[in-house]
Amino acid sequence: MRCPFCNNTDAKVVDSRSSKDGEAIRRRRECLSCERRYTTYERIEEIAQTVLKKDGSRETFDRWKLKAGILKAIEKRPVTLDQVEALIDEVERKLFSSTDHEVTTDQIGEVVMHKMKNIDEVAYVRFASVYRQFKDLNEFMNELKGMLT
Repeated sequence: MRCPFCNNTDAKVVDSRSSKDGEAIRRRRECLSCERRYTTYERIEEIAQTVLKKDGSRETFDRWKLKAGILKAIEKRPVTLDQVEALIDEVERKLFSSTDHEVTTDQIGEVVMHKMKNIDEVAYVRFASVYRQFKDLNEFMNELKGMLT
């Protein structure tokens, strides 16, 4: 484990506990060089899940890629990183709990939007505008009208 601040590999674990959902172990670490603290999460590595993209190509599911998209949508919104992690955990459980190890980007986007709508409506609209690739203002307004009814 490398310190995100000074890149040193020596750290001690200050606190360790299971995450709220029990799917990961949260560890609070302190760098022995710069003495700054940071948090790590340990998860069991599961069978690689495949994502079928819109262009027909396939790639391995990347939790961090999904997180980056969600973080852009929640920028300057009152959403915590714990909420984002919980959202991603829910998405992974919902999509990959079946025996089918392949999902489409459409399935991922729909699940994320459904969950995000309950967390923050502005972040939901931001994510939907990128995910659905609205072609004009009317499509965007129809999405907003659907939220208001």
